[in-house]
Amino acid sequence: MDHNVFSEITPDIVRLAAMAEREDIIDTELFTRYEVKRGLRDLNGKGVLAGLTHISDVRATEIVDGISQPAHGQLFYRGYNVKDLVDGFTADNRFGFEEITYLLLFSKLPNEKELADFTKLLAGYRSLPTSFVRDIIMKAPSSDMMNTLARSVLTLYSYDDRADDVSLPNVLRQCLQLISLFPLLSIYGYQAYCHYHDGKSLFIHKPDPNLSTAENILHILRPDSKYTPLEAKLLDIALVLHMEHGGGNNSSFTTHVVTSSLTDTYSVIAAAIGSLKGPRHGGANIKVVQMFEEMKLRIKDWTDEEEVADYLRKLLHKEAFDHAGLIYGVGHAIYSKSDPRAVIFKSFVEKLSVEKGLQKEFALYSLVEKLAPQIISAERQMYKGVSINVDFYSGFVYHMLGLPLELYTPIFAIARISGWSAHRMEELANNGKIIRPAYKPIGDDKEYISMLHRS
Repeated sequence: MDHNVFSEITPDIVRLAAMAEREDIIDTELFTRYEVKRGLRDLNGKGVLAGLTHISDVRATEIVDGISQPAHGQLFYRGYNVKDLVDGFTADNRFGFEEITYLLLFSKLPNEKELADFTKLLAGYRSLPTSFVRDIIMKAPSSDMMNTLARSVLTLYSYDDRADDVSLPNVLRQCLQLISLFPLLSIYGYQAYCHYHDGKSLFIHKPDPNLSTAENILHILRPDSKYTPLEAKLLDIALVLHMEHGGGNNSSFTTHVVTSSLTDTYSVIAAAIGSLKGPRHGGANIKVVQMFEEMKLRIKDWTDEEEVADYLRKLLHKEAFDHAGLIYGVGHAIYSKSDPRAVIFKSFVEKLSVEKGLQKEFALYSLVEKLAPQIISAERQMYKGVSINVDFYSGFVYHMLGLPLELYTPIFAIARISGWSAHRMEELANNGKIIRPAYKPIGDDKEYISMLHRS
């Protein structure tokens, strides 16, 4: 089939879609009447309790005089405050991704030997099957790297003689292999697309077993494989801050839901990738960078608070950028006073902005961080406070690192695969029921109409 014909939306399709939409829309009042928690959240934004987990905890409230009140956010991995974990490995000048992956999977911080053995195990898995790059990644490269990543993951099923074995040792083996391979699958897919669609030179660097995950990402992405220590360390911190965020986030919940059907690991992780791809989940940092690029063009004086504030109001009034009425990177479903990941990130981001000579850009980001919550609170009725989230600075970091926009969300996936793996293992270990929430039908029963009598 011709590519254009395959993608064409005909007038008939438009008409049929409109007809389907008319029948699918549900009166908003009915959700209130039947006490349906839309998005599995109540009117205050609190998630419906759907499961229990050892893996992580997202805290954004505190009890004062017996009343729950908003508090500065905290994030815990297996009971450890993420701030303490980041402070620990950065103080010792270690990379953290491998160490915190070990923690998420096995619920303990590794000693030196355990970490060395685990890092060696991951390095040993960091090679693709023979001819996989040529036969799979090079064929029909997609403009969307998340689709490429999902396709590659599903294809790996065919190379696994124990693909459907859901015993914990086998699933752990599969998860460790995918954790190791995600950087290769993502970046090689990007290189192939750039070569075939943009005519750029094709280079495929092999991973270095002596490098950390963050270092290998920069090594295989850049033509000259060069990077500074600060660049690698900041990317490593970004991976640690993105690798897990509770069982209720969309992609981790997807992991639990699909795992509960006892399907294979590759199908589960591909489903999680599909969830993360969505702009409401993993694609937000791209929007932040694009928003700031337009902001820098529209605002003459980046230090003028009133001029910056006026632009932010235009964003909310759908008069600027993508006219969606949003200030991207500000606000979170759980955090209100602060997102701990953004707080941790900011000090390191400032250091990189100095190394890159982008202090003016960093100052603009800081000014928006200060003004946006004030403007949103003044313009809109809020049920809780609002602050910047991790996407606010992560996009800026990736921009400073020279990462292409196409890889922003795959980098998120490279980090979050560790959390997904932990959640898959936890769901299988508890051997729970298949996850099946209820939906209430609200349509009327109808009598069958024969073909001759249909209008």
